[in-house]
Amino acid sequence: MHIAFNGWFWDQPHVGSGQYIRHLLTALQKLAPDNTYTLIVPAHVTTLEELPPDVNVAHANSPLGRKLGKIWFEQRSFPAMVRRIGADIAHVPYWGAPLSSKPARLVTSVLDIIPLKLPLYRSGLGGILYTSLVSASAKGSAHILTLSEASKTDIIEELDIPAQKITVTHLAADARFSPVADEKAEEAVREKYDLPYEFALYVGGYDIRKNVNNLLLAWTYAGPSLGAQMPLVLAGHYPEKTGTARFPDLKDYAKKLEVDRFIHWIGDVDEDEKAALYRLATVFIFPSKYEGFGLPVLEAMASGTAVVTSDVSSIPEVAGEAAYLVNPDDARSLGAAVLAVMVQGDLREHLANLGRGQATKFSWRKTAQATLEVYEKVMHG
Repeated sequence: MHIAFNGWFWDQPHVGSGQYIRHLLTALQKLAPDNTYTLIVPAHVTTLEELPPDVNVAHANSPLGRKLGKIWFEQRSFPAMVRRIGADIAHVPYWGAPLSSKPARLVTSVLDIIPLKLPLYRSGLGGILYTSLVSASAKGSAHILTLSEASKTDIIEELDIPAQKITVTHLAADARFSPVADEKAEEAVREKYDLPYEFALYVGGYDIRKNVNNLLLAWTYAGPSLGAQMPLVLAGHYPEKTGTARFPDLKDYAKKLEVDRFIHWIGDVDEDEKAALYRLATVFIFPSKYEGFGLPVLEAMASGTAVVTSDVSSIPEVAGEAAYLVNPDDARSLGAAVLAVMVQGDLREHLANLGRGQATKFSWRKTAQATLEVYEKVMHG
């Protein structure tokens, strides 16, 4: 079998689609090395870090600049190159398949359908048109892959695609997320970000879906009890423009709530620092209201850190019974959960132990195996 992959996100390893294609292609090549794999990338992708061995690379033209060039690449350049190399399967590992040109048996990974579930995420004419385009293209795929049963249900409801055309293939934490201490790395991270010896941690974005605003509200209950010596550490890129419906001004909100003295904003964190950061944390908090999967929950668990997270969307599917699940809209309950885990060592250790076991249920080999089974089904169906 010759499988061609849309590699638009290959050079963006810090976004979900970039991580997904890198891990999946690596696992597929290890599991089924007799297949032929070709990564088709736009012309601007000149550095192919972490490319697995024996994977072919083809560059396809993507004019019109980065933004419009993405649509051109998805709809014209990628399918043309698939035809040129004679691939059997064309796999688009994100929600951006070609609409009218089916160069081979088309498999599309719909990682989530946030723009359909949350109207704020398809704002503007361009966003509305692109969402319409990719929604239509998904329906023309031979098969859809998604990351959770919750996302599968959403796809069935929102896109009216039959359940038998959708397969769930979970994600997994990278191998570097481990409970095994690395004292040198951890001390370097502690010093770099000026971290205390006990703290609660959030890692992620600051758009409204991530629900950090309610986490700050929860800190009006937890913060005064824990004090500044056990702060809430917020890691992740803080948006340059805030004060919008999608990106509220959270730093100003923290001041209004008078919890800013209990908050430690550390900004961007390098990918190779995350494992040490998780291990240093007393508890990891992930209050998101909608996720296609919720990989940070699994990363924290694999690192041996107790987790408090939401009881909605795909997150309970990922966390199982190994996290303290709360209603993300209930700030008081969220604050109480954090306090309980921070203060009660037995509870914290219990959750950490359960989390390590839960994380082992997910692996990229399992993801690759399920994906290969879909390829075979599409080839012979």
